[in-house]
Amino acid sequence: MHARVAQRRALAVLFAALLVAVGLTALDSTSRAGAAVPATIPLTVTNNSGRTGPVYLYDLGTQLSTGQQGWADANGTFHAWPAGGNPPTPAPDASIAGPANGRSVTIRMPKFSGRLYFSYGQKLVFKVTTGGLVQPAVQNPSDPNRDILFNWTEYTLNDAGLWINSTQVDMVSAPYAVGVGLADGSVRTTGHLKPGGYTGFFDALRARGGGWAGLIQTRSDGTVLRALSPGHGIETGALPRTVMDDYINRVWQKYTTSTLTVTPFANQPGTRYFGRVSGNVMNFTNSSGSVVTSFQKPDSDSVFGCYKLLDAPNDLVRGPISRTLCAGFNRSTLLVNAGQPDTSAANFYQDAVTNHYARALHERMADGRAYAFAFDDVGNHESLVNDGNPQQAYITLDPFS
Repeated sequence: MHARVAQRRALAVLFAALLVAVGLTALDSTSRAGAAVPATIPLTVTNNSGRTGPVYLYDLGTQLSTGQQGWADANGTFHAWPAGGNPPTPAPDASIAGPANGRSVTIRMPKFSGRLYFSYGQKLVFKVTTGGLVQPAVQNPSDPNRDILFNWTEYTLNDAGLWINSTQVDMVSAPYAVGVGLADGSVRTTGHLKPGGYTGFFDALRARGGGWAGLIQTRSDGTVLRALSPGHGIETGALPRTVMDDYINRVWQKYTTSTLTVTPFANQPGTRYFGRVSGNVMNFTNSSGSVVTSFQKPDSDSVFGCYKLLDAPNDLVRGPISRTLCAGFNRSTLLVNAGQPDTSAANFYQDAVTNHYARALHERMADGRAYAFAFDDVGNHESLVNDGNPQQAYITLDPFS
């Protein structure tokens, strides 16, 4: 499994562990009381893309009851991946026929933590290695899926309910939205772009300069396939490794002589940590003055990936502080607000040195919400919907124009 994919899985675990503590999205207690989430729920995929040609769906993930990796067919039946090899061997064809333009199909979604992929025009290539499924990694120019137009949503369906999001942590590609149907018949949705938002996003990257246009990948026929996330852009050499250095240096200078206060839990305002820089290290102390964790000055890749020098373990101290720092660096709020997290979007992306990929994306979302980096959920700015008693899930393949 690619390193960044493994990191996303770790972040998903952290997200679940901190869901209530951070106050991201609370389940409605009345909907959860006495409600039993069935083994599968219906998932309706509607194709409003305007594109001709076939669509293929893939429901891949980890079965929560056993911890096995595998895929689900259209009926929601689980199939474990076979033993893989080294080099990786072809995976079984897990594709499900998707809807033609203007049509919908309904499949069954099982209790999974995984991804629902969709591709346009041709099937995706999956392989299995001794460590499990090899998922697409199109930052690698030799990846067999490099020239295929595809995207995915991430979801967890378990006994506590459904969480489903439209993610752009790895790339922005074929536009789509997600939804969850509630017991009262209403639907919560997120992920739609504003009119013109899809092309506007790519235009914004092209206009930015400084390597941001290099994130865009096209096919030989000129079709825009996707924009890689900034971390992947650094990995491929499209974006300079020093792209965030100026901002990082200014943050380090500021907190050499002042204190950064982090209050990581929205429902625990008394839990605060205090950061000061000494040399190349930012030390965080608790209210009694004891050092609880320290961070080396991060590089751009650590900031964009929320990993490496900004690693966020699944604990109740370093992880929550790191996720707060990560959000502040990506949104460029650490110089304008010494009390973090800064959850008001008014301060986001105002510095000339910022995550312009995230900025351009959030500006063009219909509800302002996106998962443009791993901890975009800090302050509830993520494109996530959930319910403790889900009746139905939805994915809408949106127009490209």
